[in-house]
Amino acid sequence: MSVFTEDKIDCHCHVFDPLRFPYVDDTHYRPAQQEVGTPAQLIRAMNAYGVRHALLVGPTSGYRTDNRCLLDALERYQGRFRGIAVVDNDIGRHGLRALRERGVRGVAFNPAMEGVELVMSAASLFGALADLGMVAQIQVAGEQMTVLGPWLARQPATLVVDHCGRPADTDDLAQPGFQALLRLADSGRTAVKLSGWQKFAQQPHPYEDAWPFAHALLRAFGPEHCVWGSDWPFLRAPERVDYGPLLTLFEHIVPDAAARRQIQWDTPLRLFGFTAQPTTADVARVGRRS
Repeated sequence: MSVFTEDKIDCHCHVFDPLRFPYVDDTHYRPAQQEVGTPAQLIRAMNAYGVRHALLVGPTSGYRTDNRCLLDALERYQGRFRGIAVVDNDIGRHGLRALRERGVRGVAFNPAMEGVELVMSAASLFGALADLGMVAQIQVAGEQMTVLGPWLARQPATLVVDHCGRPADTDDLAQPGFQALLRLADSGRTAVKLSGWQKFAQQPHPYEDAWPFAHALLRAFGPEHCVWGSDWPFLRAPERVDYGPLLTLFEHIVPDAAARRQIQWDTPLRLFGFTAQPTTADVARVGRRS
C-alpha cells in the first residue's frame, strides 16, 4: 500500500465556476485562469489519485457568503462531497439547519483575511453550530491565535483549524501563536488540518521548514484530531503546486500507514459525516469471498 492506493478524503478544497456562478462584486480577490477549478475538474483530479471524498470549503475570495456554487456541487455529486459554508454571523439556526440538510457540515471563519473581531462577535453562531453538530472552521495567520485561542477554547462548537495555524516564523516552534494553537489540543474538541504548506513555509517544495510544525501538531493532537487537505486549486500559490507531489509529501511527513489511515480517512469520516461508499476493489473482494 502507498498513499496513492490508500482510501483518502481531501479535507480542504475550493470550487470556482465563474461562468455559471459569477463572483460577488465586492470580493477581495477574483480567482482566474489556472486558479479556477470547477467541481467536474476536481472530480477528475480526485479520480486520478484515488481520493474518494472531498470537503469543499466556501472561499472568502470570489464568493464569500454566496454559497450557490458550493451547494450546486454538493447536489450534483451526491456522496462525494461535504461542505463548509461562509455565512453571516446572524444566519440563525433555521438557516444553518437548511444548509446542513444540503450537505454542509460547518461554517468557515477567516480572520487571516478579515480580522479577529468578526469571529469574536459570533458567539451565538458558535452556540448554534454546537447545537446542530456542525463545526467551526478557523483560518488564522501569524500571532492571531494568541488572541483568539482563549476565546475559542470557551466556545462549545467543535473547532477545525486550517493549514497548521499558518505560523508566522518557521524557525520558531515556540512562537506564541503556535503555542496557543497547541494548547487547544487539551480541549479534546479541536482538530487541525495538515495542509497549506505553501501558505506559510519560507522554503519551496517540499517545504522542509514546515515539517517540524506538522510533527508538533501530530504529537499534541494525535492522528485522531488531524486531517489532510490539498488546498486545490491552490490560490495565490508562490510557485507551481501539483496534487501528486502533495500526496507524496504527506506520505513522507507521516510514514506510518496506520496514522495516515486515521488522518486521511477515519478522522474526516467522523468529523464531517461522510458516508463511505464501497469502491470497485471492495466489491471485488466481497465477490471473491462469496
